[in-house]
Amino acid sequence: MREPKLILGPDLVKLVAEIDEFKGRWEALKTLSPDRLSALRRVATIESVGSSTRIEGAKLSDIEVEDLLSRAISVQSFKTRDEQEVAGYAEAMDLVFEVYTDMRLTENHIRQLHQTLLRHSEKDSRHRGAYKTLPNNVVALDAEGREIGVIFETASPFDTPREMEQLVSWTRKALDEESLHPLLVIAVFVVTFLAIHPFQDGNGRLSRVLTTLLLLRLGYAYVPYASLERVIEENKDLYYKALRRTQTTLKKDVPDWEPWIGFFLRCLKKQKDGLAARLERERAGQGSESELPELSLQVIKALKAKERLTIAQLAEITGANRNTLKVRLRELVTTGRIRQHGRARATWYSL
Repeated sequence: MREPKLILGPDLVKLVAEIDEFKGRWEALKTLSPDRLSALRRVATIESVGSSTRIEGAKLSDIEVEDLLSRAISVQSFKTRDEQEVAGYAEAMDLVFEVYTDMRLTENHIRQLHQTLLRHSEKDSRHRGAYKTLPNNVVALDAEGREIGVIFETASPFDTPREMEQLVSWTRKALDEESLHPLLVIAVFVVTFLAIHPFQDGNGRLSRVLTTLLLLRLGYAYVPYASLERVIEENKDLYYKALRRTQTTLKKDVPDWEPWIGFFLRCLKKQKDGLAARLERERAGQGSESELPELSLQVIKALKAKERLTIAQLAEITGANRNTLKVRLRELVTTGRIRQHGRARATWYSL
């Protein structure tokens, strides 16, 4: 892999500085109680899992994602491909959050995360954690799902191991030697990884898991509390345009890195701006109900109408899974939005 020649304009330099300034202030900013931070992190995780899988075509809403994950411990298999992808993405993210300090960027760890990502995907069992053996060019489809042309030609199965070895080696060297700002190294890694498309399936989702891993390892500790995947989903068309504009130049003598790096940095800015706004509202005692999960909003609405309700009554009103409902009720009690009365079967709730 050739050493990227990056010349940033003043706007992008300003973005890098702004993101790093937030990174430096994070410890002072996170003055919320552990319970509030935990609730914030859970909402961000649900958003990340839902958004990242929907970018690739899944249809589950955030409420459906949350309901599925609340049942995941007791569920042995998942009925649909959407459910399989959601469960796998959640497990891959959990693994990153738990062990990122010990998970260096290596090909073995990349394959391990891919295996976790596709753990529940029945049709992918043959190639979990293994580089592709068949071409997987990015193609255009017609309204009936038939292939009508190649949009982008990815690395061949033969070239993939060599290109992945070079990419991982360059990324680690660039980070260790600080030859480029770490955010730029991550951006170059991601766009090149997706150009290689090393696995038969799951490359887009894995690229976002790896982005989170690298950001955490490089000290961007606020990342679990705000969903970068949600920002990308909200700008999905721009995401694909930026990728293609840079990827189509990668084999030229001077690749055009700016479209992708600009998009990536602007997404990171939106991620940290959204988190800063949430923290400000929380600190001001104005924790906006609009930031709550949909089920929590339904619970508050029901209690405004009825004044006191049991879990059974709330489950009937909302139609929610009882395990998910218990999680939402516990969060609402912990954050002081509702009160719990009684114990066991005699428990009821009020505002």
